[in-house]
Amino acid sequence: MKIFIYFLQYLFVKILFLFLKFLPLKTAKLMSSIIFRKVGKLSSAHKTAKKNCRYIFPNHKEKMISSIIDESWENIGETICELLRFQEVYNKNNITLNGLKNIEFLKKNNKQAIFISIHQSNWEVMVPILDRINFDVGGIYRHINNPFLDNLILKIRENSLTKSRSFYTPKGKKSAKNLVQAVNNNRSIFLLIDQKDSAGEEVLFFNRKVKTQTGFLKIARKFNIPIIPIQNNRLRDGKIELTFLDPIFHNDSNINDTLMMEKIHTIIEQWILSNPSQWFWQHKRFN
Repeated sequence: MKIFIYFLQYLFVKILFLFLKFLPLKTAKLMSSIIFRKVGKLSSAHKTAKKNCRYIFPNHKEKMISSIIDESWENIGETICELLRFQEVYNKNNITLNGLKNIEFLKKNNKQAIFISIHQSNWEVMVPILDRINFDVGGIYRHINNPFLDNLILKIRENSLTKSRSFYTPKGKKSAKNLVQAVNNNRSIFLLIDQKDSAGEEVLFFNRKVKTQTGFLKIARKFNIPIIPIQNNRLRDGKIELTFLDPIFHNDSNINDTLMMEKIHTIIEQWILSNPSQWFWQHKRFN
């Protein structure tokens, strides 16, 4: 029965994707954002999103909380549509890159980095963009429980890459092995660091200790690889702005992984507070 339900979900999404592919991009993004806002409100994830938002903004009125979450669903809809139409989005110069001086030394010297960001604006564009600006990069993704959908999305992601040495790997034991191999072969890594990791360490995030992945910090220290945060914003004209921040070096023996992760959390907290409607509130981050 579960497989049958998964297949029905896959058929619905496949039909939706085909529909979005044949509309003009602007219209498709609008339609996708409306669909996700409407359908999202019917899901249990909507309650999770509101609960998370109330925790971060305890003084906000219910109307403001609802507005943030509605816009968050719309952002997810646009993100999915842009993933389907990535080449078109890229060719129309809808992605602006700032702070390139912070990665110029890597490109000039063929050096690798650990790029980090969060589920904000369009997080799906970052691996393809790194690939296109000449980084061999491995991106970690959280697999979808529905195997049909998981395979569909993975193929779409892989089709957005241009370099044979760039790749995607699912979070878990396989990704750990793949990432170590990638580092040993002078490839870079990209990962989203704002979601819960049940096998991670307890680290303060918005004044609450939550399970957080810190494995990339161990890699950064061991191989002396710079960590490059990428801030991601969706602009009012629908374009996406990626900003490469100053590199972080995790080589101070007085700063352990937990302290460094708290420092990084401070950075991403400001991203979320400055642009709350573009964050992925639907994840059970604070449970």
